[in-house]
Amino acid sequence: MPVKGDWPLDQGRDVDLLLAARDAFPTQGHETVAVAVSGGGDSIALLHLMHRAAPHAGCSVCAMTVDHGLRAESAAEADGVARFCATLGIAHRTLRWDHGAIAGNLMDEARKARKRLMADWAAAHGISRIALGHTADDAAETFLMGLARASGLDGLAGMRHLWREDGVQWVRPLLGHSRAELRNYLRRHGISWVDDPTNEDDTYTRIKARRALVALAPLGITVKSLTQTMENLSLARHALRDTLHAAVRAHVTVSAAGAVEIGRAAFDALPIDLQRRFLQAAIGWLSGDVYPPRSAKQATLVLALRQGRDATLNGCRFRSTSDAIQILREPKAVASLTGDTVALWDNRWRLDGPHAPGLVVRALGTDGLGQCKDWRHTGLSRDVLLVTPGVWQGETLLAAPLAGLENGWKARIVAPFASFVLSH
Repeated sequence: MPVKGDWPLDQGRDVDLLLAARDAFPTQGHETVAVAVSGGGDSIALLHLMHRAAPHAGCSVCAMTVDHGLRAESAAEADGVARFCATLGIAHRTLRWDHGAIAGNLMDEARKARKRLMADWAAAHGISRIALGHTADDAAETFLMGLARASGLDGLAGMRHLWREDGVQWVRPLLGHSRAELRNYLRRHGISWVDDPTNEDDTYTRIKARRALVALAPLGITVKSLTQTMENLSLARHALRDTLHAAVRAHVTVSAAGAVEIGRAAFDALPIDLQRRFLQAAIGWLSGDVYPPRSAKQATLVLALRQGRDATLNGCRFRSTSDAIQILREPKAVASLTGDTVALWDNRWRLDGPHAPGLVVRALGTDGLGQCKDWRHTGLSRDVLLVTPGVWQGETLLAAPLAGLENGWKARIVAPFASFVLSH
């Protein structure tokens, strides 16, 4: 039950931070919110604040720490978080990233692994929301990094406060507060934290941006001023998002098998930037990619479709006719994608049915479709059905819910396309 009293007005200098933490909880119903805690000052402060706010929200918190295994100190730091949680009576879990040699961008691979581990653990424990400790400083650094990449409106409008991805909601309650505020909060309450040594390593772009902010301060370019700039840009982005959402609701259809289609006349009538945003949203929804394709590739795609040519990009197929543009998953993008029947498949499909050990989900493909004698009765095209999920036991197809072979199974998309447009 919520705690009574004049809270948080009776909490002195902590009022604003506690209100921010309170907003991290859902407005209705008792839920447990997981807090991602690295041991650094931002996440430790967030955990402590949410622990204090939880009773007033009628909710509870748990904590999880990802040990990437990239530094010798990481295991000890995770143990330190566990001990801190124990003093507060908060359940804690350390998630370890088991990896071999890492190819490509180390920080990006670590970020993706971290989110995947946390989302999978949360889903397995019935937790639908994860709180992250990003601050106004993180948003300002990201803005400068976006400038370096010549980003457009979406890349400069600031970090998202709340969004859905990988089957869970992610929330950043402290984006309106600075790193210094959180350090001062911890000092007031006698709470220690760990400083990651990579925060001083300027081989990382983010650390270069952090130091650039210090150099730009004499010009009045500060975390505070950049926050205001991002808020202004965010208003423009929201207006475009709402306009696109209205167009999607009016002119876009999504088949039961998840293919997106827009009428040719409706597409051609959209301004070029909204055409680009529509295609970008379709790619994100179909592929699960967090980051959109590069601007040059998006421009090439728009041009091809405006000229009536088919195209592929980021694991998606674009089929252009005089009547419509259809967007669906590219077969080779899901050909080797295999998962447990209880897990989210291809970032958007959930299978419901008689789960059992030894069963896996993978794309129907030509072999699977050949085992579905009644697939033509579904009214869906062959190309669309090839990339839908099937339940397999070895090489035997047990169910293909969207191709007329249910056998007690159903397949559903966890987030409708129109909702995705609004949340991204």
